Amino acid sequence: MTTTATTNTLTDRYVAAVLRHLPGGRRSGSRRPEDQRSEDQRSDIDIERELRASIADAVDDRVEAGADRAEAEFAVLTELGDPARLAAGYADRPLQLIGPAFFLDYTRLLTALLVTIVPAVAVAVGLVQGLRGAGALDLIGDTLGAALTTAAHLVCWTTLLFAAIERAAGRRTPARRWTPDALPEPPTRRARYGELITYTVAMVLFTTLILLSPVISTETDAHGAPIGVFAPWLWQTGFVYAFIALVALNLAVAYAKHYARWSVPLAVAGTLVEIACPIALLWLAAGDRVLNPGFTQAAAWPQSATTWINTALIVVSALTIVFAVIDGIARATRR
Repeated sequence: MTTTATTNTLTDRYVAAVLRHLPGGRRSGSRRPEDQRSEDQRSDIDIERELRASIADAVDDRVEAGADRAEAEFAVLTELGDPARLAAGYADRPLQLIGPAFFLDYTRLLTALLVTIVPAVAVAVGLVQGLRGAGALDLIGDTLGAALTTAAHLVCWTTLLFAAIERAAGRRTPARRWTPDALPEPPTRRARYGELITYTVAMVLFTTLILLSPVISTETDAHGAPIGVFAPWLWQTGFVYAFIALVALNLAVAYAKHYARWSVPLAVAGTLVEIACPIALLWLAAGDRVLNPGFTQAAAWPQSATTWINTALIVVSALTIVFAVIDGIARATRR
């Protein structure tokens, strides 16, 4: 086969574009003797010679098959693709922001940061704003704003860190070797039963506390009647019974997670049930409908105590909603 060097302007432009995208370290290797240069230290002269010869051979093959030389050259360069991509291949330079060698470490670290730092910041900001006496809308807005800002910073700076590591050591660092020792131990049947029993007992005690709160209290009125901790409005409207029904549904969802075959409809329904209670509690706390004013006055609680409790309930409810949605999405994708 003929290996005549192609000198057409189109090829020259393509080769020049490839060389232009090579890192400077490639060109520094051109001054070294041939026997002292490793494969990844080839000079741009070596690459140019190899690339021109490859293009010329491919064009000659098409011409011998009956194609026009100009059309053959155009087709060959089209098959080679973007010069920047080809140059990255010569330079062994990653085109992705974070490659496979570090991607799993990146996602695991970022996930750990998001599920620990973001909730901590949200709780701290919510409590501070609540103690300052901020309104419900301002409190919720400031809490969510702080959480979103923190999450954005974590994603940005963690990504930049791993991108820098990828470019500094990615070409020389293979992906971590996985072994079966890394597999997590499956939960035993006894452990699953223990979780369900604990959750069931907690729900029963919680429901019992709510139902008995009007008749069992540390404070009494002038006639000796107990003053309930929770707002009488909850019983007057029947809201407390609807709330207890939601608690019972949450318990049913907990059993479904362990025994039912999980699917997208079940994941969606379970998530809606799980977020119903915290949404209701958030609405009650934001409207100051949780505590009985008569009880707080009889107990001589300061106004800041009521504000603090409402703030804590709002923050905890918001975080519970977020975690329930994340868990529902994870279960739906693992079906």
